[in-house]
Amino acid sequence: MDNSNNRDVNPYVQRVNAPDGGADDLRENYTENYAGVGCNDLGCDNNSDMSGKKPHRMAVKKGFVVGIATGIATTLVLGFIVLFAYTMITGRSVHTVAKSANVLDDKTVQKIDELANYIDECYYKDYDKDDLENGLLHGVMEGLNDPYSVYYTADEYKELQISTTGTYYGIGAALKQDPDTKQVTVSKVYSGTPSEEAGLKKDDEIVSVDGVEATSEDLTKLVTKIRGKEGTKVTLEIRRGEETDPFTVEVERKNVELPSVDSKLLDNGVGYIQVSEFQTNTASQFEDALNGLTNQGMKGLIVDLRANPGGLLTAVTEMVDRLLPAESVGTLPAGTVVYTKDKNGNVKTFGDDDGKQIDCPIVVLVDENSASASEIFAGAMKDYNEDGYIDATLVGKKTFGKGIVQTIYNLSDGDAVKITTSKYYTPNGHNIHKKGIEPDVEVDYEYTGDTNADYDMQYDVQLQKAIEVMNEKLK
Repeated sequence: MDNSNNRDVNPYVQRVNAPDGGADDLRENYTENYAGVGCNDLGCDNNSDMSGKKPHRMAVKKGFVVGIATGIATTLVLGFIVLFAYTMITGRSVHTVAKSANVLDDKTVQKIDELANYIDECYYKDYDKDDLENGLLHGVMEGLNDPYSVYYTADEYKELQISTTGTYYGIGAALKQDPDTKQVTVSKVYSGTPSEEAGLKKDDEIVSVDGVEATSEDLTKLVTKIRGKEGTKVTLEIRRGEETDPFTVEVERKNVELPSVDSKLLDNGVGYIQVSEFQTNTASQFEDALNGLTNQGMKGLIVDLRANPGGLLTAVTEMVDRLLPAESVGTLPAGTVVYTKDKNGNVKTFGDDDGKQIDCPIVVLVDENSASASEIFAGAMKDYNEDGYIDATLVGKKTFGKGIVQTIYNLSDGDAVKITTSKYYTPNGHNIHKKGIEPDVEVDYEYTGDTNADYDMQYDVQLQKAIEVMNEKLK
């Protein structure tokens, strides 16, 4: 780690890479998608050296929802449960569930057949029967009017799993999508990845991918077109800045692994850890960062969760366990990080005492794009501080506000369905859905340095306020 300067750690990271992945996804679906470029859609970066160039963070425009190809609609997924397990627990088969819900009564089935006949006889061109069937299944979930409850085909489910691990074949970039205009832009180019080699830059607009207009696809699907077999190439049409004419770039897909944790020791013994997402390997990276900073004489810790859309419940729970004492909040078990409650009132707690609490003050940086798992982290810090068990302060802006949990059920044919199954609560019983968490010290994001030069944390107003708060604690 380079302790000599403050130029490297840029917290606004939205990766577009395709990782091989698992369950317990807590990400807030902005449009959750990494663009098949490495780990979550665009690519993974094995280079954890913080001395490389980092793009500037830009303030997020109002009304602009960041989309991580697996993303901020980011879901807090409790785990992958095989369908037969669900049937055993409930005692109901899939057919019985559908019948009891009156979704597929005789009238509905007759209408579907009638629509299919009209399409078969009248539609002006050939169509794919599988696409119609998949559209029907997607439509069932869309009827819930819940953006977090989703049907996945086998291929889509595979992409979802990839997005949680941080390893894949892609280009090593992060993408975001405006939910209204569907415009797709590059939010980060990772160092040492194919996207950097090809000359992509932050804020480049992706006009098309291999001839497919970017605005015609949801970010998740677009990312799958960017990912592919190692050694193959993807053609991107790019529009940069105020230029009106786009240009094309060929980018070779490579095995990319993106780190989700960056760290360095700042002046006065202040440790800084930036977490971009909660992936499979994030907790171990966080542990390594803590140990490294402790060995360098860390006196206080700043955890930067700005623009972190969430991720795995297992990851955030393990990380917060590392910071909390073996104390009880209310009537909850000692070390509880978060608990969930379903519609039947069933409560489940997460987190326990692992005996590894760090003994130093903590500052947590959050903003309006800190969501889901990030809010679990921030909420636990806030509640344990209020009860006097730790010295923790939240700095920045009110968080996104996602306080519901999704569970993924594997279907018998390899497809899957993600359903909102419960609400989650901070240790003191706060459900933050559509409310967010207010910081203790509110400060807007502003970058006062040269936006054409490398990011330098000394010009990051929010981060400097966090350092100021920490230094007051250390006096």
